[in-house]
Amino acid sequence: MKNADNVNYKSSLKLYKRAKKVITGGVSRNTIFRRPHPFYVAQAKGSYVTDIDGNTRIDFANNMASLIHGHSHPVIVDAVTEQMQNGTAYTLGSEVEVEFGELLVERNKEFEKIRFVNSGTEAVMSMIKAARAYTGRPKIAKAEGAYHGTYDFAEISQIAEPQNWGDINKPNSVPVTYGTPDSVKKDVIVFPYNDIERTINLLEANKNELACVLIDPVSHRVGMYPIEEKFLLAIYNWTRKNKVLLVFDEVVTYRVTYSGAQHLYPVKPDMTALGKIIGGGFPVGAIAGAAKIMSVFDPSRKVIKQPHSGTFSANPVTMIAGKTAMQLYNRQAVDKINKMAAIAKKQIQEAIQLAGVPVVITGAGSMFRLHFRHKQPRNYRETYQAPEERKVIVDLLDYLFLHENLILINTFACMFATTITQVEVDRLSQSLYNGFKKYKAEIHQFAK
Repeated sequence: MKNADNVNYKSSLKLYKRAKKVITGGVSRNTIFRRPHPFYVAQAKGSYVTDIDGNTRIDFANNMASLIHGHSHPVIVDAVTEQMQNGTAYTLGSEVEVEFGELLVERNKEFEKIRFVNSGTEAVMSMIKAARAYTGRPKIAKAEGAYHGTYDFAEISQIAEPQNWGDINKPNSVPVTYGTPDSVKKDVIVFPYNDIERTINLLEANKNELACVLIDPVSHRVGMYPIEEKFLLAIYNWTRKNKVLLVFDEVVTYRVTYSGAQHLYPVKPDMTALGKIIGGGFPVGAIAGAAKIMSVFDPSRKVIKQPHSGTFSANPVTMIAGKTAMQLYNRQAVDKINKMAAIAKKQIQEAIQLAGVPVVITGAGSMFRLHFRHKQPRNYRETYQAPEERKVIVDLLDYLFLHENLILINTFACMFATTITQVEVDRLSQSLYNGFKKYKAEIHQFAK
């Protein structure tokens, strides 16, 4: 194992200096930014990524949960290569779009109709706009702290802090972007995750203006704690009574079962936003749901309530990559990856006990997150990390990256790929043990 102090990172530093001259901040997505500089990829295969300085790391982030089969899967590469010989995008439809739609509708019988877009953000945005178009109402409700992409309305409250999040009985609509109009904040009702009484009170107070209630069933930013069934049932029953749509963001969580995290519950949403793994490694998003609601997109209707297009929506390269990836992600593959994640969590729990640190694990299926806590956080305020705690997490993640050659998501989370084996899981649990021992005093300081 290389010691980070003895590793030469001159090539990455040199490229970062070039990048800063032409790209704002040197990066086009803040996710990859790190100090003293970002690192740049030379090659990625399976679960291993090699940077331009020759360092190879095990990837437990998989491009923010989007690579369900790891990097450069040969079957996907072959399918994409073949398609590229016939064109990458047209002002015409393609048969593979229809085939992929059929595949996803087959996986989820409640997906009566589907529509493809180019990202998870775009999928959630289009889903919210469809809910407004269908109901004729302007407001949405979402869980405090939940991440749903970068649409103005969807991103409200995702970085709320103690000094601005307000009373738990009526959380503030806290914007992410400076200059967000007050009108946006007024049209987003923020409710506390897994709190039935407070949430229903907030929904009831806005029932005549609500178009939809937006739910991520295993919200990463809220703590990756699965939504409690009684809480979800309470919201579902309230929406049925008040003719408000219940819409799910499964951009990340669709990996959890063969048909998404929604199949863990007796509740079926009116619409679902998809993304990440359904693109097979290419930019993708989709909105799926009841035919009568999805009809707002229909260009053959006399009145098109939500005109929708997109230059690269359903482009054949993404469609063939996505179709191939999801064919590979069959029931056997889902079971296998979930079992491997369960083994990893068991081994990490043993590492936690051996190291004697107050760390807990949350998650579902093939994804999990670690917290400096004595018990699992059930909502955003219990999950919230103060700046001092956040610094320790960053230091620990940097240690794992530079000294143990592991890549984790910056929230201290792992998103497994089907290429992860026992070999990689053993490395993960041993490296985490080493990290826990190194930062034991700091972890104890912040555990709640």
